[in-house]
Amino acid sequence: MRLTHRRSQHRGRPAAVVATGAVAALVLAGCATAGSDDDADSEGGGDGPVSLRYQSLAFQEPTIQASQEIVDAWNADNPDVQVEYVQGSWDSVQDQLVTQFQGGTAPDVIQYESAAMTQFAEQGYLADLSGSLSEEVTSAVPEGVLDAVTVDDQVIAAPTLLQSYVVFANRGLLEEAGVEVPEGETWSWDEFQAAAAATTGGDTFGVGWGLAEPTATMLSLGMNFDATYFEGTGEDVTIDVGEEELALPERIHAMAYDDRSLDPVSITQSGSDVMTGFLKGKYAMTVQGSYQAQALTESAPADLDWVAMPLLEADSAAQAANPQTLSVAAESPHVEEAAAFIDYFMQADNLAKVAEGDWLIPASSDAAEVVSTDTEGANGWSTILAGGQYLTKAPFQSATNYPQWKDQIATPAFQRYLADEIDADQLATELTEGWESVSGG
Repeated sequence: MRLTHRRSQHRGRPAAVVATGAVAALVLAGCATAGSDDDADSEGGGDGPVSLRYQSLAFQEPTIQASQEIVDAWNADNPDVQVEYVQGSWDSVQDQLVTQFQGGTAPDVIQYESAAMTQFAEQGYLADLSGSLSEEVTSAVPEGVLDAVTVDDQVIAAPTLLQSYVVFANRGLLEEAGVEVPEGETWSWDEFQAAAAATTGGDTFGVGWGLAEPTATMLSLGMNFDATYFEGTGEDVTIDVGEEELALPERIHAMAYDDRSLDPVSITQSGSDVMTGFLKGKYAMTVQGSYQAQALTESAPADLDWVAMPLLEADSAAQAANPQTLSVAAESPHVEEAAAFIDYFMQADNLAKVAEGDWLIPASSDAAEVVSTDTEGANGWSTILAGGQYLTKAPFQSATNYPQWKDQIATPAFQRYLADEIDADQLATELTEGWESVSGG
């Protein structure tokens, strides 16, 4: 069975999804057919089309539309391999996948994120896509991002979209305080902290930062200070919480309780809650996932002149690449066909449409070029796309027990530290001893 692709030349807006870049009709004579129990030929190997289930986690309307249209375009050009779009939810996907994998009912094509999929790969639930994705697709993905979806030398997923942490600022409040918007791709943490102090006064704080769920932020932005936390892979991972690992939480703590430029109440809130305060002028700056540029573009008052600041940098501007992913269930009877659909989804024009819908960085440099052309860099896109070059695999992504440690140990420990209930030494102890408890060390 040979799968043939041809590349689209279309460069459109998110509402239009590529139809001319479809994978050519699949030659499926002699192949097993139908991956759905509802297909009459699923058990008997009849002449009906292969059926694949694609479980999508798209939740914003433009992204749902773009994803559905990609599926529709594929189905129109591939009558022998039909994809069913199944709507999933980020809120329940972890438990759902555990149940599906254990019960043998997992979808053929699965959307999730690399850090979470690592554990499923190590348990043998994901197909190896090495060699199944085209050179056109893999060559456009940076090595550090590909590393994030590689487990034991197997490519367990295609990386699709990424986010970076960005400082969004109220230009008017910066100018009133005499703070210039920096030029270039990076901005130092010292400059950020000084700007926060300068813009704090009256009812306005320099920074609002939603850290109700702080662990991912700490481990990702901690890479700015050379924080690693973990060493090793799989079950054989050790933890070290030293000076570099404490640098970011200590700096945030100092901004909240020493110079009081960071609203301590915002630390207990979600990013969306803090964004509401930023829109009302309560904060001169807010640290958010890059996707919040959409909320600003759609909801900011006409008199709010907002800007996406250059990426923060200390020893480096590195952040963790934890891409959204598309994987194939190892139990799928149609791994090759499912991989072909993923390869089609990853074509630059298709991936760009999904990225624009979510305001996230496409993992493919080719798709990023399409987004840059489509958006002309407006509404924060130039900063968002520039951040893609600094995203790389973080050590925690190789730790099998990371999800358990994150939820049971790290999140409550960081929360207590940021609430000024424990000091930095106690934080380090809780993180270290907690890892040893969940990993059996």
